[in-house]
Amino acid sequence: MGKRIFYFLLTNILVLLTISIVFSFVGGYIRDGQIDYGSLLIISATIGFSGSFISLWMSRWMAKRVMGVRVLDPNGPLSAEEEMVVEKVHLLARAAGMMHMPEVGIYESDEVNAFATGPSKKRSLVAVSRGLLIEMDDDAIEGVIAHEVAHIANGDMVTMTLLQGVVNTFVVFLARIVAFLVSQVVRDDLAPIVHFIAIIVFQLLFSALGSLVVFAYSRHREFHADKGGADLAGTEKMKHALQMLKNYVERVQTEDQSAVATLKISGKRKSALFSTHPNLDERIERLSSY
Repeated sequence: MGKRIFYFLLTNILVLLTISIVFSFVGGYIRDGQIDYGSLLIISATIGFSGSFISLWMSRWMAKRVMGVRVLDPNGPLSAEEEMVVEKVHLLARAAGMMHMPEVGIYESDEVNAFATGPSKKRSLVAVSRGLLIEMDDDAIEGVIAHEVAHIANGDMVTMTLLQGVVNTFVVFLARIVAFLVSQVVRDDLAPIVHFIAIIVFQLLFSALGSLVVFAYSRHREFHADKGGADLAGTEKMKHALQMLKNYVERVQTEDQSAVATLKISGKRKSALFSTHPNLDERIERLSSY
């Protein structure tokens, strides 16, 4: 269920890098051989927030294309299983007070997964994998969908975008300072190309480090989405969904370690810094305390 974050971060890094390369040719923050920190901060914020908002705008389109999501037409011919998914999403969205129904999609994958994405409540998407529909029972599916609807209702993607904009600003700002310092220790004829390459290298490095902040926020928001899912579908259904997810993870963990890694839902404590989701036992325990 970390795909919502993964594709947002991937798109953000690619967009941010593209915008940064363009701005590298524009310049505007080095004057008389020194950095104008005020101008650099303005440029960094412009690049940073532009990158995050473009990523948000592209998030739904990116998820559909990369995951091969097939959007279900509520008015079209649907199988009983597909109709059930659409009905659950719309029922829970109305319960959450949403005026515009999310798009509903299914993608063909054996993994047990679901995600919600989109630039706004009016243009959101809830997608589930075929594997989730096979592995989970009706109540667990409802709990998972309620969790994803809660993410949309809470405006998590917009909040994530604002946080990412701040992180991007510091990434761009620090990368250019370090790149400038590196360019000062080489020959003058090599300085421009070294400066350009160093910007790209350090921006990728700092983006990876900045992602840790986004991951931490994502883990924090998962608890709120669990609580929101419990409010929409009922605490027992939400707990049941998490328990079935835990059982699935424990089962496939012995069969294929890489499959669990791609889900980003096992949330082992030893890799918490790099996880988008908290430990499942901790999520169940936190939900039981509400």
